[in-house]
Amino acid sequence: MTPQEFFEYARKNGAEMMDLKFVDMLGSWMHCSYPIETLDEDIFTEGLGFDGSSIRGWQEIHQSDMTAVCDPDTATMDPFFEKPTVSVIATIADPETGKDYAKCPRHVVKRAAEYIKSEGIADTCFVGPEPEFFIFDEVQYEQNQHTGFYRIDSVEGAWNTARFEEPNLGYKPSFKGGYFPVSPTDTYHDLRGEMSYEMMKQGIKVEAHHHEVATAGQAEIDLQYNDLVTIADQFMWYKYIVKNVARRNGKTVTFMPKPVFEDNGSGMHTHLSLWKDGENLFAGDGYSGMSKMALNAVGGLLKHAPAVLAFGAPTTNSYRRLVPGFEAPVNLALSARNRSAAIRIPMYSQSEKAKRLEFRCPDATANGYLAWSAMLMAMIDGIINETDPGEPLDRNIFELSSEELANIPKVPGSLDEAINALEEDHDFLLRGDVFTEDLVRSYIDWKREQELLEMALRPQPYEFHLYYDS
Repeated sequence: MTPQEFFEYARKNGAEMMDLKFVDMLGSWMHCSYPIETLDEDIFTEGLGFDGSSIRGWQEIHQSDMTAVCDPDTATMDPFFEKPTVSVIATIADPETGKDYAKCPRHVVKRAAEYIKSEGIADTCFVGPEPEFFIFDEVQYEQNQHTGFYRIDSVEGAWNTARFEEPNLGYKPSFKGGYFPVSPTDTYHDLRGEMSYEMMKQGIKVEAHHHEVATAGQAEIDLQYNDLVTIADQFMWYKYIVKNVARRNGKTVTFMPKPVFEDNGSGMHTHLSLWKDGENLFAGDGYSGMSKMALNAVGGLLKHAPAVLAFGAPTTNSYRRLVPGFEAPVNLALSARNRSAAIRIPMYSQSEKAKRLEFRCPDATANGYLAWSAMLMAMIDGIINETDPGEPLDRNIFELSSEELANIPKVPGSLDEAINALEEDHDFLLRGDVFTEDLVRSYIDWKREQELLEMALRPQPYEFHLYYDS
């Protein structure tokens, strides 16, 4: 869409307001709305000013002025405003230099997409995410000097089989019993469908939606693969649509990986492949029908996985999910079918076009712009250095001896470990100025100071159970 076509698009749809959206360092959408009559084509070159010091992890107060440069190709009608409003996504720029801001996540993903082309490795990285989330009826939480608690409730919760519901008709998915049941056990088919239809209206291709393993409304809506930049933009729409459709139906959604104790957590299995001139470079005659390039890419991703997970599993709660026993992919190994391996080669189709790797460790609290860029950079590092992925893990994990298990590398056990890994291992991210030292340092500092330290300072409810009567 050209700038002229943007204004014509707004006029045809009766939009008198434009909503500008951009993503902060941690993956949240920010927005500001402008009457269209006050705008001209300069918004696509010079951008619109805002205070960058108020955005998490960005500018100091003495260098706060920044500009958001609108991308006309992202123009679409926002489905949740009362009045017709055209939405655009922006990339952040430095007003003094006019160049993209190095800590803008959308700049990072654009640089990553350009880098694989400049190196002649591929012309497209396709990404297909499978985000999971919980749909709750109510959530309460508080943390202050004298109180710390959370309480979630769901009409589907297994704990509510005896709740007074006038009448209670049962049909609650049990713990770990939520995978693929039909209604009336699956009460959220229509709600997930409404979310999917809203995505499809935005041009997002949905592959499937279904109830996931956990009780209490765990859901999955899968997106069809797309190129790196497009899928990162679509993922922001995905989360925005899911949350807002839930809210207008009197529900609430969380992408927290592990909100329900002793049940499966929510992940975001990510399918990745590299293409050039319309050919899938990951198809070959190696293990599980993969090419040498693909296996080297796997090797790079496994090698750098602890650092990559600082972006891909970026919360303390992420590591409540990444524990053995809940189908969690805790083993840093490759496998054709073993779902406890960090990287799986899907075997649903033997078509060369379908050959890809599935990285199973990330979750949907991730900033897709940064997480998928980091995954791509790890794969590129493996390809350049011809990194061996090691022996596949094709045995049942529960049949392995303790000695065999000890020899398999594991994902980090905490966000602290992942952040330490990123600090020690991030040179691969700096190739082609995709990530910068400033961005990596800002991200590490934010996670340590604003999340890890704050978590360490506060007593937790279970500590009262363990220690109050000591």
